[in-house]
Amino acid sequence: MEQIKENIHFRAYTEEDFESIHKLNIQEEWNNLVTKKEETKNAWSNSNVAFVACANDKVIGSIRGITDGYISLFVCEVIIDQNYRGLGIGTDLLKYVHNCFPKTRMELLTSSSSSTYYENQSFRGFYGFRKTLEEW
Repeated sequence: MEQIKENIHFRAYTEEDFESIHKLNIQEEWNNLVTKKEETKNAWSNSNVAFVACANDKVIGSIRGITDGYISLFVCEVIIDQNYRGLGIGTDLLKYVHNCFPKTRMELLTSSSSSTYYENQSFRGFYGFRKTLEEW
């Protein structure tokens, strides 16, 4: 495990990374992001929190979000390739991003299948709402 983690590094997202991220979205069956491929690519280009995790030169994970740099750091998506899960890479990526914006509180939404992971990382639950324009 440690030898694998030694080869992992984090860096800022570049447009060339998007196809790898798109493949991760397909793998995770995040169908809304997959179907809205161009919108998702635009979201990456317009997010001020956009980093990837790489094993050698291969993108194996990513994190995208928005922040004001002082109070709020909202994580929109974080994903790790299924072949690299269980190594602590997701946790390290979250910590890496939070260290980039140390004055902020990190907030994120989870699915029912991922909520236990965040609870185990001592994230506190909070109540929120969501609505698309089409739902008005």
